[in-house]
Amino acid sequence: MCGFTCLISDHPAEEAAAITRRMTEAIVHRGPDDGGLEQHGRVSMGFRRLSILDLSPAGHQPMLSPDGVLAIVFNGEIYNFIELRDELRARGHVFRSTGDTEVLLHAYMEWGPACVERLNGMWAFAIHDRRDGTVFGARDRWGIKPLFVHSQGRTTIVASEIKCILASGLYTARLDRSAAAAFLYENELDEGVSTFFQGIGQIPPGHAFRISRDGTLSQSRYWSLSAIAEQGNPADPAAHFAELFEDSVRMHMRSDVPVGVNLSGGLDSTSIICASARVRAEQGAAGKLCSFSYLPQEFNERGYVNDTLAQTGAEPIELHTSAHRLWDDLRTVLRFQDEPVHSLTAVVGYQLMGLASDHGIKVILNGQGADETIGGYPNYFRDAWYSLLRSGQLGRAWQQVAAYADGHGQNGRQLFTGLLRHVVQSQFGAMGAYRKLQARKRLERLGGEAWIDPSLLRDLRPMPDAAPASDLRSTLIRSVETSPLPIYLRVEDRNSMAHSIEVRLPFLDVRLVSMLFTLPPLWKLNGPWNKFVLREGMRGRIPESVRARMDKMGFPTPAAQWFRGELRGALQDVLGQLPDGDGSVIRKREVMSLLERHGRGEDHTGRLFNAAQFAIWGGQHGFL
Repeated sequence: MCGFTCLISDHPAEEAAAITRRMTEAIVHRGPDDGGLEQHGRVSMGFRRLSILDLSPAGHQPMLSPDGVLAIVFNGEIYNFIELRDELRARGHVFRSTGDTEVLLHAYMEWGPACVERLNGMWAFAIHDRRDGTVFGARDRWGIKPLFVHSQGRTTIVASEIKCILASGLYTARLDRSAAAAFLYENELDEGVSTFFQGIGQIPPGHAFRISRDGTLSQSRYWSLSAIAEQGNPADPAAHFAELFEDSVRMHMRSDVPVGVNLSGGLDSTSIICASARVRAEQGAAGKLCSFSYLPQEFNERGYVNDTLAQTGAEPIELHTSAHRLWDDLRTVLRFQDEPVHSLTAVVGYQLMGLASDHGIKVILNGQGADETIGGYPNYFRDAWYSLLRSGQLGRAWQQVAAYADGHGQNGRQLFTGLLRHVVQSQFGAMGAYRKLQARKRLERLGGEAWIDPSLLRDLRPMPDAAPASDLRSTLIRSVETSPLPIYLRVEDRNSMAHSIEVRLPFLDVRLVSMLFTLPPLWKLNGPWNKFVLREGMRGRIPESVRARMDKMGFPTPAAQWFRGELRGALQDVLGQLPDGDGSVIRKREVMSLLERHGRGEDHTGRLFNAAQFAIWGGQHGFL
């Protein structure tokens, strides 16, 4: 896990090198172990290295091809690099290192841009071809690894973090009011390629890019979930899933440094740590497997965690924090994130990564992606039922609703009536007149958010012409590509790299995700059970108490309670620093009124947190 910059410009060599150094020094936290700079023609590449595979100097970047024609900078991990290396050796390639960067470079030499289709992992990379002055690169299928871009005239910058571009001296920070409006009005973050900085965008997940000699950027998509066809059930989906998952964890544990696991007590992290313990036992690994947990009193999952520790023998390491410690770290988190975050839970993640770093861990396995690919959120049940109705399975839809109601103590008839109402509303959603009415109601509703300057409403993106499809498959694709997975991946990457830790996500193995998107809805949500294929695949592999639990917690924080009590003063101090009068995105008097009403029992937790972090972040970048 590393960080890089790539500058394509007409600047003289010395000036381009100085710019590249400034940008690269801004992300030393991503790679404290080594650094490098390579320059040729109009292209200057900078790199910071976090040594995970091949700790020797042979893994130094930028790395050149044997003939010196190609130079690569690469952030991420190619988990199937051993298999690819064997294939490339059979084709005559010779390797001098034991890491994955050289394998990726030789894969490009062998297959060109099509090499990305063979990769299983997480990556962002750029390859400079000195023969024609072009730069080719790509970002992984899910966007686990970041890649930002800024172009102006004949100058293009590609970099691992926004702060690189800010440090270049070639860009003046300007607030993207459309992004600010989407966030403040509708709590949207990372739902596209734009950022909070006007003129800075992202290379989309699943896309490759090419920058011509004159700095022109073009992009092409090489991967799409929509292209995966739903098929009939394999002979034993649960067994097939378990086999792929076990191999995914095995690959994700390939490392020359210690590996730990974040353990919440939920189904996903428990599955990962139990598989990790089995892999370590097979390999005869020395030492203990470390688990890192946050178990607040208000949302205690200690019983589930203890059952898992008893089965795996992992060493438990627990985060002990407080409301004030989390609040004090918020400013630091926003500096590392470069953009606002979704909740105080992001700060919990930051502190967990710090805890792992304090214990000498450089790689953490985590469960991101399972909810969005297997069906982990409660709202997915309605989408699964809707999918059955759409396919004409009325009786089965009723059976599923009734089984869910029985398992969760709800009224099945009311749920089914609500489902039918949703079907009707979905049909209306395709009608132009209905969408126009909804758009007017949306603006009326958002116009009531008096704490936001009303001029920002003009910058809000319009509603799409048609309502998004609400069958389960379409919903899961949106969850992976639009929301919520992209913001979770962004927060995870910046939090981990702030502490020079690499996070790996076994549930986002391309083989596993591809298999999941071939399965029909009932293998994801069945009766009262979410993540059905995972639960069935983990029979006998994880503690039964975890496998059979129906509730879901994650790493929550009691922010509403804190904002009325111990954090009220701190919140008031931050909001009190907002500028008075017109011109501010957030209206100080109105947001202070929200705080007062929250203290009297109304719930404005989300508004207050977003206003406060926007005030902190905006102050850091001169946007207030």
